[in-house]
Amino acid sequence: MLTFLAPGLIAVACAAALWTVLRAPSTPSREGKVLVFLALAVLPAVVGGLGFAEHMERAQSKEFCLSCHVMTGFGKSLAIDDPSYIPARHYQNNFVPRERACYTCHTDYTMFGGVKAKVRGMRHLWIQYFRTPPAPEAIHLYEAYNNRECLHCHLGARRFEEASAHTKRAGLLDRAKANQQSCISSGCHEFTHDVGSLKNMTFWKESR
Repeated sequence: MLTFLAPGLIAVACAAALWTVLRAPSTPSREGKVLVFLALAVLPAVVGGLGFAEHMERAQSKEFCLSCHVMTGFGKSLAIDDPSYIPARHYQNNFVPRERACYTCHTDYTMFGGVKAKVRGMRHLWIQYFRTPPAPEAIHLYEAYNNRECLHCHLGARRFEEASAHTKRAGLLDRAKANQQSCISSGCHEFTHDVGSLKNMTFWKESR
């Protein structure tokens, strides 16, 4: 919706601004002042707000996240044909929306988690276009992955609460829920993207 609305509003704002410049003698009148205010303040603010909202929406897409060359391997890892690789398992089984797989797992589910994710995204864009991006193998999380992001979907689910792997060791589930033991630690779901080993992997072919 915003994709189609924003260009129209931009055209209207430009036309109004041009008309205001060409009809400058009419601006001292009340109607002229109102038009100047609309053309030079209100419409640009509305267009800017719509453009920002459109970008924020698009930035949540997998397509956007993988548009940088350095992220190609991370996208490819979602098709690893091995259920022990947790991102691939979630993606292939629709445990997360495929079109928003990256954002769903890597945003922080806190009050300002989405804002924090976007700020970090701006830093990524800066590095992409004005610095030298690191090698894919050198990319790492800013901080340890918080179990909160896993529990946002899994907490309370029978499949999660009663899984034999979660109950065979006393207190394991409680420690995971308290973020005292990482869900992606050794002995748990330790295999994630592993972009450095992709050449040795087999891959699942997504149906279209």
